[in-house]
Amino acid sequence: MAELSLAQMHILERLVSRGFAVVAFPLYATAVGLRRRACATLVEPLAGGGFRVYGEPCFLLDGNLSVRVNEKGKSWFVWKKLRLEATAERLAELEQFVAELRTLLDSHT
Repeated sequence: MAELSLAQMHILERLVSRGFAVVAFPLYATAVGLRRRACATLVEPLAGGGFRVYGEPCFLLDGNLSVRVNEKGKSWFVWKKLRLEATAERLAELEQFVAELRTLLDSHT
């Protein structure tokens, strides 16, 4: 990953102060991983400063990023053979995670 700017470091510090953790996902070396509780996402540093969400935010399964799939009328978060049903409560938690993340990424204070 390219070196982060001072402004990007401040954004990450703000995220950490609000309960997000910076984590590394080796398969995504050019992105910064962020998690809070069981939710996680990747953010990509932008050349002009700041970050953008890379891919789809998800739930962690066994410490790994999952993908959301639909099967037989149900929605699931899946990683390899692990599955977690995308219940209304989990989707609400993920939506709150994304909303706060976007607010903090867009904030310039």
